[in-house]
This record gives sequence, C-alpha cells and structure tokens, in this order.
Amino acid sequence: MTSTPIDAVAPRTAAHAARTRTTDMRAVGEPNLWAFGGALAFGCAMIVGFLLLVFWNGVATFWPKPLVVVTQADGARVAGEPFRSETFRPGPELLATLDPAVRGAIAAAGGTATRTLYRTGNYDIYNEDFRWVSDFAVTGTATPPGLVFVERLEWGPFVGRIAGVAVDGQARPELAADRAALAVAHDTARARWRQIRHIERDLIGDINHRLERGRLALRRVALKNGKGTPEHTAAQARFAELEQALQADYARLAAEAQALKAEDALSRITLAEVGGAEKTINLSSVVRLYPANDLDLAGKLAVYASRWWEFVSDEPREANTEGGVLPAIFGTFVMTLLLVIVVAPFGVVTALYLREYARQGRLVSIVRISVNNLAGVPSIVYGVFGLGFFAYVLGGSIDGLFFPERLPNPTFGTGGILWASLTLALLTVPVVIVATEEALSAVPRSMREGSLACGASKWQTIRHIVLPRAMPGIMTGIILAMARGAGEVAPLMLVGVVKLAPELPLDGYFPFFHLERSFMHLGFHIFDVGFQSRNSEAGKPMVFVTTLLLIGLIFLMNISAIVIRNRLKRKFAGSQF
Repeated sequence: MTSTPIDAVAPRTAAHAARTRTTDMRAVGEPNLWAFGGALAFGCAMIVGFLLLVFWNGVATFWPKPLVVVTQADGARVAGEPFRSETFRPGPELLATLDPAVRGAIAAAGGTATRTLYRTGNYDIYNEDFRWVSDFAVTGTATPPGLVFVERLEWGPFVGRIAGVAVDGQARPELAADRAALAVAHDTARARWRQIRHIERDLIGDINHRLERGRLALRRVALKNGKGTPEHTAAQARFAELEQALQADYARLAAEAQALKAEDALSRITLAEVGGAEKTINLSSVVRLYPANDLDLAGKLAVYASRWWEFVSDEPREANTEGGVLPAIFGTFVMTLLLVIVVAPFGVVTALYLREYARQGRLVSIVRISVNNLAGVPSIVYGVFGLGFFAYVLGGSIDGLFFPERLPNPTFGTGGILWASLTLALLTVPVVIVATEEALSAVPRSMREGSLACGASKWQTIRHIVLPRAMPGIMTGIILAMARGAGEVAPLMLVGVVKLAPELPLDGYFPFFHLERSFMHLGFHIFDVGFQSRNSEAGKPMVFVTTLLLIGLIFLMNISAIVIRNRLKRKFAGSQF
C-alpha cells in the first residue's frame, strides 16, 4: 500500500477549493449581481452626465464674456466674444497662401491647426454673426477698455464703441463716457418704447377686436335672418354706429403713437465697430448695453440676472435666438395641466372598470393587451389621428354648429391647445391605466371583503377603501404621464404648436381662456432654435438654456405630485390589512 505525498495533495486541494469558491459564487449569483450593478451604475452615470452637461452650458449661457480684439497678419482686426475653439485640417488652397514657416509648423503638428470662433455680431454690417479666426493668422490679441456689447431689438448684438449720443434732438457726447447718465436716458427711451407698444398692441388691438366682434355679429344676423331683413338692417345700423365711434378712437390713438415715435426718433445712439464703420439707431431699440471689459463682479452679476429675468418674462426675438420664452413656458404648463385633467379621470375610470367591475375573461385580456400595445405606437401617429379626428372632424363640426359666421376661417377646425392636450392624453393614457390597475390589485382583498361584510356597497368600498389606498400608485402613473406628455414634440407639430404665437391662450376677452388658439411649447422651441434657425451657432446656447428650463419645469410639476403621493402613503401606512 502506497501513500500520496503531502506535496502532491496540496495543489489538488487548492485547485478544488478554488473551484468550490467559483461554484459558490455562481450559485449565489454574484457575477450577475456585479453585471446588474455595473449596468445600473453606467445608466446613472449617463443620466448624471447629461444633466451636468445641460446644467453647465445652460447656466453659463447668460454670463457676460470679455470682448477680445484680434489682430491678424494681414492687418485686419476682429472684435467679439470667444465662442469656442476646434482643431481643423487646412486645405491645399489655404496652405498655398501661408508662409513656409507656418506650413512647416502645421506639418509638424500632423497637418492640423487650431481656430477660434468669435461672436462678432454686427450682422447688418458684416452679414454674419460669427467669424472663424485661425490661430496661425493671429499676430496679437487684446481686451481694450471701452468696448461695449449692445443687445438690440433687430439685427442681433453690436460689438464696438459708442461714437455719439443724441437725446431729444440734442447731441450729448459726454454720455459716451458717463454710464450713469446714459443709463437714465436709455431707461427713458425704453419707457417711451413700451408706451408705444402698449398703444399699438393693447389699445389699438382692443379696437380691432371690438370691430371684428361687431362684424361677426352682423354676419351672424345675416346668416340667421337673411340680408335685407329688418333684423339685418337694424344690425347694420348698430355696426355702422360702432364702427364710426371706434374709428374715431383709432385715429386718436394712432396720432398719439405717431407723436411718440417722432419724439422717440430724436434720441439716437451712434455705434462704431473696430474697423470704423458706424451704425446709428434709436436709443429705445437698445435692449441692453454694457462695457464688457470694464465690468466688475457686481456688474457681471447684474447683467447675468437681467438676462435671466428677460428670458423667463419676455417674448422671443431675432427668430427665437434672443429674448425670452414666456409664451413657451405658459403654453407648456397649460398644455400639461389640461393633459392631466383629461388623462387622470379617464385612465382611472378605465382601470377601475377593468379591475373591479368587468368579468375577467378573454375579452378583458384582449383589452389589456390592446392598452399595453398602445404605449408602443409612434407618437407622430397620435398626431395624425389628433389632427384628423379632433381638429377636422370634431373641430369642423363645432365650427359649423357654433361659429358659422367665422367660416371659412376655422376656429376649432384647426390645431389648438385643446386638441394638443387631448392628443397627448391619448398618448399617455395607457401609462395611467396600467399604473392604476397595478395599484388597485395591490390593495388586499381582505379589506374589500371586510367593507362589504359591514354592509357597504361596492361603490362605497371602492370610494372609501380601495381608491384612497391605491392613490399613491395612481399618482405615480400620473407623474409618468405628465413627464412624457410635457416632453413630446412630434404630435404637437401637427395639432397646434407654432414657432411664434402672436396671442396667448389667456387674455382679457370673454371667454378669457381660448382653447382654440395655437401656442408655443418649450420642446418645440428647442427643436426650432436648434435645427431651423438661420444661425445654428447663435441658437446653440438657447438650446441648452431652454432644455434646462424645460427640465426644471417638469421637475417642479413632478415634485408637486410626488409630495402629494408621499403624503397619501404616510396617511395609509398603517392600514395594510
């Protein structure tokens, strides 16, 4: 009988122990656990990275940057804000025009060079807002004092110096250096401009609204009673009297606006770019003016805050690349609110019927499968359906029944905020139905049986026992529906969203809230600025800041619903059985 040496047994024992540990790890699923944890970490990192990217670019958009004057080898000078830099490969035509030393440096760098994009503004002079400057063509850079960045109502920003100022027809050259006095004159001019706009948009707009309402009333009488009837003749007399009175008011207001415009034209500012070309504009058309290279921290914070306030409280300008997005904020909020008002009761009632009342069988199973499949239908299909059914069928019928005097111009027979909300309600209702069914099924059956045993009816049991305890889950479905609906864009392009809404859905005219009007939306605003703007570089910062605002708006609406859901959870935390 032979014995196995200890040295021979030890390796086999170690190998067996390693195999045993591997088998144990597989048995408890540790490799899968690492894979799942890694996938979760990767997904979280992507989400956090995206949010950080949007936050950083959005927050930095309105920070005032210094103005740099770049002198090139040919003597030309470029002034503007450094926007971004990139590496590029010069073509043969460009290389042929360069000095041998520069060509050698480019060749030593692998045939690449760097260049910087400057926001030069002055579109009415240069016919461009941005200009690329290659680093090898630069002989010097400087940030001289006295350069101003001027934001205008038209033609975008102006970069240069103040060459002269005239106030009320009198030349005031000292205002070019006296910033405080210039600010006072500018505030006076802007107040006059706001007064002109109030007269033209509000007061004259009210006259036009009353004239249109009188014309429609006259046409309504003609359609109902026929032309030439006594009723139509009396209506014509009333409209003629109204028109005469309103025309007198219109003439008075137009003369007042014209006088203010003539007075406004006497306050002018002359700006000169670095090459010497000058541009004279009304002082009231300057939205904001600041010496970019002379600002201290307090001055930069003041400009930064004023830009943010303008962004959230004013209308867009310059093809939506400047100004504010208040109409888009209002449209997004109202559309989402209408969406929730429609989808919540419809989705909850459907889920209640399927779970509590319908006899479970093949037909109910088919309905559930159909509801789940609706979540996979492309959103643009919902837009086509909303345009065809809501706008053309329902809206056209409403126009024919209630607004015949407006035809052939549609009232409800075209895209509007009501049809957009209903379309998105159809898009998101499967989410609410599924979430509500799951929440209802989570309520213990013993609670239903106990309520019924105490003499309560089925509806009383659902109302007082089932629904309150399922409400947290229902709120979760509403939150998901609200988040998805607020971010959808494709259906809205067919059923009511526009690039610029001249009138908000809410105004001072009866019925005050006009569901038939088109509206602006932050999601479509992002698409429009990013992909349909004449200048993508000018629109890129607005894309980030509008995206940040949209995320913030959705967050605020969702956090409000989450707070309500958590309160409901705490209320019924101890009532499980």
